[in-house]
Amino acid sequence: METTGATVIETTVGPQDGAPAPAPLPLPQYAGDGARWAAVQQRDAGADGRFYYAVASTGVYCRPSCAARRALRRNVSFHASVAAAEAAGFRPCQRCQPHLPPLAVRQAALVARACRLIEAAETAPDLATLATASGISRFHLHRLFKAHTGITPKAYAAAQRQRRLQDSLASGASVTEALYGAGFQSSSPLYASADALLGMAPAAYRTGGGGASICFALAACTLGSLLVASTERGLCAVLLGDDPAQLLRDLQDRFPRAELRGAEPAYEETVARVIGLVEAPRLGPDLPLDVRGTAFQQRVWQALRLIPRGQTISYTELARRVGVPNGARAVAGACAANPVAVLIPCHRVVRTDGDLSGYRWGLERKAELLARERLAPPS
Repeated sequence: METTGATVIETTVGPQDGAPAPAPLPLPQYAGDGARWAAVQQRDAGADGRFYYAVASTGVYCRPSCAARRALRRNVSFHASVAAAEAAGFRPCQRCQPHLPPLAVRQAALVARACRLIEAAETAPDLATLATASGISRFHLHRLFKAHTGITPKAYAAAQRQRRLQDSLASGASVTEALYGAGFQSSSPLYASADALLGMAPAAYRTGGGGASICFALAACTLGSLLVASTERGLCAVLLGDDPAQLLRDLQDRFPRAELRGAEPAYEETVARVIGLVEAPRLGPDLPLDVRGTAFQQRVWQALRLIPRGQTISYTELARRVGVPNGARAVAGACAANPVAVLIPCHRVVRTDGDLSGYRWGLERKAELLARERLAPPS
């Protein structure tokens, strides 16, 4: 790795504007028949699985959220489990199918099977093949897949191909071996998409980024030291910290075999725009980004950019938004891997109780960024 002529811009800008599981114990809000009836009237999905209601006039039992026509209260009875409802002589509703796992769970299982098919295939299956294997229409599969994963089946297949390509190249395989092993049918598509897949030519990636050129500059702002770096495609790093030398070492660790070159005077405009985003969060992050990560990280980073300025959400809520409701820890890892502070606003994610935690650039900076955003006038 080579480092040449780092530009240090001393700029300080002041602040500006399957089989059902045993029935769980009912939650307190569903413990009485009055509360259960209210949940049925409201079609409260939060009550699903806590109890079931049966209608004497039709002989069926349903989930509380069932969209069927509302029954008269005098015809309704409540049951703690599917087994209890069926023991009382009721049959499952054909609309909400309360005897089966929740619809969202069944849909997620279907999408997971499609993912396994994509991962196992030497050549990515097309949408029609996946739909036939899943037993649903192409349109329905495409919609479900994107709803549950945040990306399309084609994008998921591309991410798997990228992973296989990177793993093969990193293990020392030749470019030819790696491209065919990853599912490319010829070298042309690989080289045509090399920037998107690898961020550089395949041979350069294989040698750890050798030959790549990254322009960078160090600056000062009211949150401390700032490092801004770009490839020819756009920003590849925005780093905050107390020690400029440590920021430079971080950049070197990220791109160990790239040529790092100090920015020319014209680069000051780019650095000034980044500083503007730090100091005046009313400005939109419209700079081009050159951010590489896994498909999951990309989903999380995209979701972060949709959080309105001045607002925060929890890691749990962010996990729900990207389709992995039990993935708060994985989401936190993706936030920690964010290479461009402020532009991808991971500082807007907090703990469930509202406390600040887990900001790689320091909790004091996180608090200050949030305070500035809340004080900034509307865009």
